[in-house]
Amino acid sequence: MTVATTLPLYIGMSVRQSVIAAADASALAAADVAVGIIPGVPCEVAATVAAANGAVLTACVFDGLVVTVSTQRDFVGLALRAEARAGPPESRMN
Repeated sequence: MTVATTLPLYIGMSVRQSVIAAADASALAAADVAVGIIPGVPCEVAATVAAANGAVLTACVFDGLVVTVSTQRDFVGLALRAEARAGPPESRMN
């Protein structure tokens, strides 16, 4: 394989990891708002955190104090997506 064929693959893998990190950070931030640790509206905070990490928040759902978010970023015409869930330690997360 040449650099011309492998470089986009490695860049895509890096972008995918950034989408995963954006989902994780967004879920944690939204859960912090949901339990009252920080002020704000959970899904708005999640969207801000996702954008700060180079992704777009595509979904934000609550089940009690557990928050599930989805993020997305486009890379060479492909939509790279990730989902993350966060909540208090005593919450049941299946």
